[in-house]
Amino acid sequence: MGNTENAVSKATASRMPAYLRYLKGEAGKGVEYVSSAAVAKALGVSAVGVRKDLALVASRPGKPRFGFEVRRLIEDIEKFLGYHRWTNAVIVGAGGLGRAILAYEGFENYGIHVIAAFDSSPAKVGAVGGKPVYPMDRLKDIVLRFSVRVAILTVPRGSAQEACDEIVRAGVPAILNFAPVYLQVPDGVSVKYEDLAVSLAALCGEGAENQ
Repeated sequence: MGNTENAVSKATASRMPAYLRYLKGEAGKGVEYVSSAAVAKALGVSAVGVRKDLALVASRPGKPRFGFEVRRLIEDIEKFLGYHRWTNAVIVGAGGLGRAILAYEGFENYGIHVIAAFDSSPAKVGAVGGKPVYPMDRLKDIVLRFSVRVAILTVPRGSAQEACDEIVRAGVPAILNFAPVYLQVPDGVSVKYEDLAVSLAALCGEGAENQ
């Protein structure tokens, strides 16, 4: 029974960000109430599934003929996902990809503050989109001051392990690695790998199969 509950919880959580984006869009339009059928139609999913998901997280049931109160449902979903507990993150590597991620505002929808970037090149120190780019020797200070939990690593392959070691020494417990290289980290530090080339190749392969 416990395994079934965990599976349902994970499946529900994986769908919640999409609901949240839709609801925030509706709130921005001034919409006060929304039905599960309207959410399902907008996202192209099962109305029955949406109804079950929302009933699981909603602090108040939907009103007949009106549906769920949008603002309250947004708060309920954010609480369910833990977005009320903000996570501070930093970027290590302020090249093209790092600067693009630093300027991206979508992380805020998921309870993540990307507060700064770091780079070993003095030429890249400054600001991007109003957020600071610091030299690497400031990393530990910023990590401790803002209780940073995640580092996004966007350096070239040849610099990845050295940058990773600096992240670990700074006390960051989780790394999202975009460098195409396997990293050596001590116990207690988790690493997730994102390879854009592999993802693009997989997408192209799926496109070819659908032709």
